[in-house]
Amino acid sequence: MKHTPVETVDPRTKGEKPPFPAQNQELPGTEQEMSPKPDHGEKSYRGYGRLQGKVALITGADSGIGRAVAIAYAREGADVLISFLNEQEDAEETGSWVREAGRRPVLAPGDIGEEPHCRELVDRAFREWGRLDILVNNAGIQTKHQHIEEWSPEEWDRTFKTNIYAMFYLARHALPRMQTGGSIINTASVQAYQPNPELLAYAATKGAIVTFTKALASMAMEGGIRVNAVAPGPVWTPLIPASFEEDKVKNFGEKSLLGRPAQPAELAPVYVFLASPESSYVTGSVVDMTGGRMLP
Repeated sequence: MKHTPVETVDPRTKGEKPPFPAQNQELPGTEQEMSPKPDHGEKSYRGYGRLQGKVALITGADSGIGRAVAIAYAREGADVLISFLNEQEDAEETGSWVREAGRRPVLAPGDIGEEPHCRELVDRAFREWGRLDILVNNAGIQTKHQHIEEWSPEEWDRTFKTNIYAMFYLARHALPRMQTGGSIINTASVQAYQPNPELLAYAATKGAIVTFTKALASMAMEGGIRVNAVAPGPVWTPLIPASFEEDKVKNFGEKSLLGRPAQPAELAPVYVFLASPESSYVTGSVVDMTGGRMLP
């Protein structure tokens, strides 16, 4: 029996390797100004109907991992509520890809660090579709300092409100209304396990997300809802040129075993798996997507 040869691709060549062009942005950053542009799977992701008829709420869906997940979910058959802060042009771009996949996007700008807005996001999903099957808590911010006194209380508070309080707010309103078989997926980070002291606030929130995920998984299973997290390593998103100096951006991701950062498209399939019935025996887990930086 003959088998058709399979073309193999060196995984290190899937995304561009450093050095990148020098660049810097203001937080929260935008796709429009990045070079090279991230790959969200616009040309490569193929859907197989694994989320047909589902409704997903994705925070930070305007760009980066959130956009890649939105595109993948739409191509798998899900409608998408696109939550974002104020990056209107990026969010509209995400919406156009969801629409092109034959699904309906709804754009919802606002600050998820505010509890009333999180309540409104969940209410919006039920007004638009009458259901919410998948909640992806993905949005996050980070700031970089050399010394602890350089973080102001306001900056620290904003990081925690965006990165971890929002997960609590959204889960608190969504979980009682989600049906059996639903899924909550949180974006953690390698920083929860191998923290960079210059990212103290961000790393602390990511550690909290890991614990939040595991505790909520036990609580949510009473209603048949699974809760998991994805822990990315370096990923080429607007947060990078908006957080680091130009020399750090130029060499971003070079210390991974693959010698480069991940593209958002490379993470999206894991979010699909965790949202689909294929992961029916997976809950309370943190999936390693670190490019070889092993989690404990």
